Amino acid sequence: MPELRQNLATGEWVIIADQRAKRPEEFRRPPNPRTAEVPDYTPTCPFCPGHEHQSEGLSQFPPEGPWLTRVVRNKFPALEPEGGPRVHRVHGVQRQMSGVGHHEVVIESPVHNQWPALQTTAQIQRVLQAFQDRGLALRHDGRVEQFVFFKNHGATAGTSLVHPHAQLIALPVVPTSHEQRIDSAWRYYDQHGECVHCRMLREELADGSRIVCENEHFVSFIPFAAFSPFHMWILPRQHRADFLQAPPEEVAALADVLRRAMRKLYFGLGDPDFNYVLHSAPVRRRAAGFLHWYLSLIPRVTQAAGFELGSGMYINTAVPEASARFLRGIEDPEGRPLGCHLPD
Repeated sequence: MPELRQNLATGEWVIIADQRAKRPEEFRRPPNPRTAEVPDYTPTCPFCPGHEHQSEGLSQFPPEGPWLTRVVRNKFPALEPEGGPRVHRVHGVQRQMSGVGHHEVVIESPVHNQWPALQTTAQIQRVLQAFQDRGLALRHDGRVEQFVFFKNHGATAGTSLVHPHAQLIALPVVPTSHEQRIDSAWRYYDQHGECVHCRMLREELADGSRIVCENEHFVSFIPFAAFSPFHMWILPRQHRADFLQAPPEEVAALADVLRRAMRKLYFGLGDPDFNYVLHSAPVRRRAAGFLHWYLSLIPRVTQAAGFELGSGMYINTAVPEASARFLRGIEDPEGRPLGCHLPD
């Protein structure tokens, strides 16, 4: 029988449609040929080495010489830093604000076809460190209220350029979806006196059935109320509201778990398109007690349709416990362990 589950950290309900559910291996598709077909350098790609003049560089690593990671302004930004202060306008029910903010691109590698799952832990760490460094620099802009750090991999995830890259947008408002999550976390804290994410992590570790992989600082799991198949959360064990305050050892540990999680998807499901998003506290809110930053990794193996658009709820056709068990069993061709070994 189908079951409704609620994620108390977000307030969102989801339908686990067990009668429509697929076995985890049914989501696997044939090996994606794009890695073999795409060259490691393309003369028309603005992100490949030698084309640095095509984008406005903001930072790079290492600072001198050939770069390994580079941050540039988005050539077609959603928001622009020029434009003065935020300006609000209200005309009846119409509310407007000037589109000021920042939209930047983190070029993950000089190699054109180096997909995220095939990158080293050090490469992924440099991307995460670039997120943190740029966030710390941009938070001094008094117009910035919220950072969104994210990556799109593949056409169905929103990628427009093949060259591996991630993005950050500094918004002049806190989006409604973030406000709802903040409200859910605050209400739980007010009623129970503890962080809902800390409670969730403690219960997931005690249960074990939805854990995918872990290390000293992070745990990757499929939430009890995951809204789509193989949707993972990566939570830090240490309570902290703001990703920008994470110490270097945590950034390195996040890179390790994120790489293992992406490789499980790559080898287990045939390199599916995916998004990852880093959820962190608003820039100018005191939320240290009740908010907990985390990263969500969302494979694009299903598509939202009319029900999801009309209800705001999702139908998950993969049982989270079965999906986690499947991913735990995926072995790394490198011979390295990809996760924890829990009894099934």
